[in-house]
Amino acid sequence: MTQASSQQQRDILVTSALPYANGPIHLGHLLEYIQTDIWVRYQNMRGHTCYYVCADDAHGTAIMLRAEREGITPERLIDRIREEHQQDFSGFHIRFDNYYTTHSEENRYFSEYIYRQLQKNGNIATRKITQSFDPEKNMFLADRFIKGTCPKCKADDQYGDNCEACGATYTPAELINPRSAVSGATPIEKESEHYFFKLPEFTDFLTQWTRSGALQPQVANKLAEWLDAGLQEWDISRDAPYFGFEIPDAPGKFFYVWLDAPIGYLASFKNFCNREDVDFEHFWKVDSKAEVYHFIGKDIINFHALFWPAMLHDAGFRTPTAVWAHGFVTVNGKKMSKSRGTFIMARTYLDHLNPEYLRYYFAAKLTGGVDDMDLNLEDFAARVNSDLVGKVVNIASRSAGFITKRFDGKLGTVTEHEKLKEFIEAGEDLEAFYEAREFGRAMRRIMELADIANQYVNDEQPWVVAKQEGQDEKLQAICTNALNMFHLLMTYLAPVLPETAKASEEFLNAKLDWNSRSERLEDHNISKFKPLMSRVDMAQIEKMLDASKEEMPAATGKPAQPAKSDNNEAISDEIEFDDFAKVDLRVVKIVKAEHVEGADKLLRLTLDLGHGERNVFAGIKSAYKPEDLEGRLTVMVANLKPRKMKFGMSEGMVLAAGPGGKDIFILSPDSGATPGMRVM
Repeated sequence: MTQASSQQQRDILVTSALPYANGPIHLGHLLEYIQTDIWVRYQNMRGHTCYYVCADDAHGTAIMLRAEREGITPERLIDRIREEHQQDFSGFHIRFDNYYTTHSEENRYFSEYIYRQLQKNGNIATRKITQSFDPEKNMFLADRFIKGTCPKCKADDQYGDNCEACGATYTPAELINPRSAVSGATPIEKESEHYFFKLPEFTDFLTQWTRSGALQPQVANKLAEWLDAGLQEWDISRDAPYFGFEIPDAPGKFFYVWLDAPIGYLASFKNFCNREDVDFEHFWKVDSKAEVYHFIGKDIINFHALFWPAMLHDAGFRTPTAVWAHGFVTVNGKKMSKSRGTFIMARTYLDHLNPEYLRYYFAAKLTGGVDDMDLNLEDFAARVNSDLVGKVVNIASRSAGFITKRFDGKLGTVTEHEKLKEFIEAGEDLEAFYEAREFGRAMRRIMELADIANQYVNDEQPWVVAKQEGQDEKLQAICTNALNMFHLLMTYLAPVLPETAKASEEFLNAKLDWNSRSERLEDHNISKFKPLMSRVDMAQIEKMLDASKEEMPAATGKPAQPAKSDNNEAISDEIEFDDFAKVDLRVVKIVKAEHVEGADKLLRLTLDLGHGERNVFAGIKSAYKPEDLEGRLTVMVANLKPRKMKFGMSEGMVLAAGPGGKDIFILSPDSGATPGMRVM
């Protein structure tokens, strides 16, 4: 009898929050998908039916505007981003049963169906509201598309609802000199009819549901504050122009992206069910015995734990079994930063490091709670080298050679029954840890077992026994014991390290089967050992950080260590005149300007110095279209050492002035300067 026969089989559907189709995946995103993938792989190893679906969140104003800037259709943009996302996820061995898009007919159907059910039940209201309106772009503006001067600290270039400089919150009407971030025009106030979901009608239901065990206690406590304060009706509509689904019988009105985004879980799963002949209703009917879990970030709890269950309940669908939130990722104790190179994209990481390093490090620090996680890069290297290379892989590398050379690759008989029993029984603790998403506790227990295995090899000294006459049986037993321990360790690590697990199966010539872990490898042929994992070199990490620096801090107008002048503007630390005299400033002509694929702020400029050309990346995309720059003159630092960046080699730095955004200024063609002229 195997362990599997004693457990009840489960039908499970798992989702992660949908990444927005407006940019690349970065390490902050990856925490969630790695966490989810580990949990799903564990469930599948246990023999449960566990599906994992996701999709790109493909609607909204931001996507519409980006597509317009790039001169392509929104459909073309989201198709391209979706392909990039899938490549990044695949690179980190994140395995979806279906990865779809919210811009699909399935999502349109479910969005309209749920809306009509809410409407039929009397839970849709309409009323006119006043909003900021861009008279040049002829569109209503969300708060994030309005910028101006903070009314509290007077910092410029702040969003319409909060100040990143002082943390103040306010309304767009309170901003000083507000402007549209889309066109630069001064917004006006305009009235429009909107559609609302009557969320307060579900206060009693949500009060009960949020305390049903479906949420982590700290999340339930936070939601209780909102419930006690009183829920507000939720605006589910947006005015044209908007990229999304039009509301039935409401021309020019579109579903707000956050209405159809979670419905994308239904749509992606329905697409999968149609393709694979799976019973959709079995998972989503009200009395379903199947389980549904959502993994999300703590910043979107209100959508998933208030709006979403209320909509599902009113529309006749089951609610999630649980919604599990996680915290944010910091790097080296600080918020991820492009200037420090710690705003690391998935693709940049993959260009330099093994994805399973990150999978293990995240697992080693993950809990079932919502605390933030710090990716300390020195600790990252040390832990991977110590735990995975120095402990786990080391067991196999120290034992396999003797089996291959002395015994034609054949294992003998297990003699360390008690030690192996401890390894087998530890699986019960690990089952509880994995199930509760206490991956950090699971990794600590696995490493405790790895220490036991290494201590066993140290004590038995097979390298010494191998030199002794008549000790072949003992040598074979020592290595057989060690490799059986390794087999169990890799079985327990398989959800975290899927590729290393696959390589281990090929080496051991045996499956890593959690439910058959009591079966020993005896009188069994193994393959020749090949290195399973190499050590992390800090030089690799430094190269990754260098590649992550999209632009020098000065190119953004924000010095690395700002001080404050009397007029409250950031200034750099003082330098000596001799330092400044080293800088060679030259007038240059922009002979070519072009977009940089994958970069939100950069343009690639080809500059004529009068005696040759240079290629430079400049963070001025928010202010200029490439075609408007060609033929213009600007100033560059001509003697700046070339610097390899993520997108290529930058051979200097263009100087620009202004607070940022659209207000970045360079010289005009009629300045009277000529290319190559030195600026004194």
